[in-house]
Amino acid sequence: MNDNKLFNLFLKVAFAEGVSYLILLLIAMPLKYFMDMHTPVKIVGMLHGILFIGFCFLLFASTLKYKWTIKIATLGFLLSFVPFGTFYLEKFLKKG
Repeated sequence: MNDNKLFNLFLKVAFAEGVSYLILLLIAMPLKYFMDMHTPVKIVGMLHGILFIGFCFLLFASTLKYKWTIKIATLGFLLSFVPFGTFYLEKFLKKG
């Protein structure tokens, strides 16, 4: 992979992970607790889990390849737990 391919893949997975997190929190979880529908949480939760693992792997690979500081890597990891956090991370990484 050349430099831009890894970075672009990381940004795409980060975006997908952020969207799946929002769908899980804003759609699937309310369906589970207010409508007693458990299937959406199982499906979206599994997808989100796979995307989260991919995000973490690509964050680690990008940190090594681009020599990001531990501070940036930790910020990226922590932002993945905050709704809309990966969208902020994308803006932050593209800026600087």
